[in-house]
Amino acid sequence: MSAEARDDASGRERLDTERTPAHGEADTEDQDTIRERVTRLAFGGDPRRFDAFVQTIADATPAGVEVILRGSAVTGHKWHSEEPFDADGPGTSDLDVTFVGGDMVSLYRDFHIPGLHSAPLSEAHPFASPALGPLRKRLCAMTGRPVNLQATTSLVQFVRDVVMDQPYLVLFEMPEAEEADDAKASSGD
Repeated sequence: MSAEARDDASGRERLDTERTPAHGEADTEDQDTIRERVTRLAFGGDPRRFDAFVQTIADATPAGVEVILRGSAVTGHKWHSEEPFDADGPGTSDLDVTFVGGDMVSLYRDFHIPGLHSAPLSEAHPFASPALGPLRKRLCAMTGRPVNLQATTSLVQFVRDVVMDQPYLVLFEMPEAEEADDAKASSGD
């Protein structure tokens, strides 16, 4: 399901982050509940900060890519423990952003599964994707915390979602270029 685009006050097209979850997404919690948790935990409860974060990623994301958020900001606690988000103080927990599809894995040179699932561009893998380094730096500055950027294929995402039941928040989906052109033409722009 595609996120809808709308024009902001500057006349630029921006993504609407509100969407209905697709089949298989967040079976135990709906996307609105997860979005509220992420906004509260990682963005001090300020939806404008969350929206600015999402828009910054959207501005750097090509057509045909879905972007999701995983990890402790989504669940409220660290993987395999009940240690809460930011347990070591404000800004100590990271945000795990994943680009799904659209050949984003081609921007990486470090992989967990070669050609299918990248290592995250992070403090542990600072050279995983030189092309995305400036975006990561900007996002870390915006949030005051580490932001990890990873890329995966739709197949790996399907396995993580359906087989492993790993929760995530859909930030947005960039429509294919022809879909965006069709939507813009039908809206009379």
